[in-house]
Amino acid sequence: MTTQTQVKTGAEEVTEAQQKIQQFRDLFADAPELGKKALENVLREIKAQLSETPPPAIESAGRVGARLGKVSELTIIVPLAPGGAKRLRAFLRLLGGNLNKGDLVGSLHDMRFVFLDNDTRMLFATSFDGDWDAYIDDFVTQIPDYLDIIDSAWDGWPGIRSPHAKDYLVKHQITAEGWYVAHPDLTVAEIHRLKRIGKAVDEFLDKISA
Repeated sequence: MTTQTQVKTGAEEVTEAQQKIQQFRDLFADAPELGKKALENVLREIKAQLSETPPPAIESAGRVGARLGKVSELTIIVPLAPGGAKRLRAFLRLLGGNLNKGDLVGSLHDMRFVFLDNDTRMLFATSFDGDWDAYIDDFVTQIPDYLDIIDSAWDGWPGIRSPHAKDYLVKHQITAEGWYVAHPDLTVAEIHRLKRIGKAVDEFLDKISA
């Protein structure tokens, strides 16, 4: 017996969106007045978009995390081991705060470290291309020792080469409910390619105008 996937019509999608808007407005019944005013301003924009093609929704990045287009996010809040913050802060300062070895992980867009709660916890957040498992595997292959220096500050970290490393990361990762990507259709490799093309075009134009 086969099942058929029902495709919603445009009118049905608009009706569903309007219902969500009303439910959202109801949640603001007891919000501060400035929140209510801001809500109505934003809702006017959202309603105007209902007749247009809606922006793509976020989807799963694999085992955990969210993806928008080709770009995925990883957000981890993890407890720090005794002395871990001191060691990790010294390491990051030794590098001038710039972990440029991340370039070796070809799918990595950005990576940041934020100490929280008097150095007892850390926010570790990155954005990357594609699937979560493949991304973590890239760290194992490309910069395992750098990652272990960093993550050894985390309480209970088993080591990036451990078969339990991914389970540890999943345990502490929190999937984003929403986020913004300026160019969700571009991977890191594509961005580098466009930069090379742009540079070559600029050099060519400089030559013919000289």
